[in-house]
Amino acid sequence: MKQNLYNDSFLKISEEKRNKILQVAISEFSEHGLESANINVIAKKSGISIGSMYSYFKSKEDLYSLTVCHAVETLKSVLDNIMKEDDDLLIIIEKIIRAIQHHSRTNISLTKLYNQMTVENRTELTFEIVSEVENISAALYTSIIEKVKKEKLIRSDADPKLFAFFLDNLFVSLQFSYSCSYYIERFKIYAGDDIFDKDEEVTTQLLKFIKGAFLI
Repeated sequence: MKQNLYNDSFLKISEEKRNKILQVAISEFSEHGLESANINVIAKKSGISIGSMYSYFKSKEDLYSLTVCHAVETLKSVLDNIMKEDDDLLIIIEKIIRAIQHHSRTNISLTKLYNQMTVENRTELTFEIVSEVENISAALYTSIIEKVKKEKLIRSDADPKLFAFFLDNLFVSLQFSYSCSYYIERFKIYAGDDIFDKDEEVTTQLLKFIKGAFLI
């Protein structure tokens, strides 16, 4: 956690209580965004007074930035675990697709919060947190694509940086399609109301789409 986002008193309460505050805050911010979220509601649902809340955090903006940091670190850990394996590009892509399907369902509020960040007038610190993980993803995807391009396993005219950007956009869109209302309805319009019962088909078809773009 970014230590400059909370006061020392926040660390003096139990880990269970800290986690409760974070989970309630994530839920509130993911539903309402920074501007409309109510810190009094967060305090009440967390079982603490508003006075205690402001003894832990200087402002609602700091609490929001901390939840964003937590969301980004959680999403990043999913990617890090996949990248530890020395697999080829398509196997890595398949693992990411399957992780997105699982993570987006089991961590709906975190994914919705990440989506909220794309439409917020974000603070400089929040942008810094998001940029950090985006830079890591961009560098990682680009390096993998450059590697397989040198090995002549993908088309020679592929621009690694742009292909990494396009690939990440597919992943982000898929992630939101399993957790965010607008994207869920959009997914059903294109693929049918039962698409959320067809994870294997989604994985297979998306892999075919990516292979068509990447392979010679």
